[in-house]
Amino acid sequence: MLAGGPMSQEPSTADPVLAGFRASIDNIDAALIHMLAERFRITKAVGEYKAHTDLPASDPGREERQITRLRALAEDAHLDPDFGEKFIRFIIDEVIRHHQQAKNGA
Repeated sequence: MLAGGPMSQEPSTADPVLAGFRASIDNIDAALIHMLAERFRITKAVGEYKAHTDLPASDPGREERQITRLRALAEDAHLDPDFGEKFIRFIIDEVIRHHQQAKNGA
């Protein structure tokens, strides 16, 4: 976050091309945050369901299938599959942590 808070903006640039790129990046970043928030709302419901039905917090088989699927998607999108895997593993680890908390609180 910028020192001035979330509403702070970079000084305007005299380069309209760079400004256009940055505006696009800002829009994509906002979309990513909203998509992650929605994903975590759904995985929270999954965690609550698992806690109430006494299912384990993690599902290693599903996790590996997701990693394999997302590595392939990354490759198709010309994104480094290793980066894609690191990204999804980070998310999966956070989801499992939330599921464990739900189970402990149930």
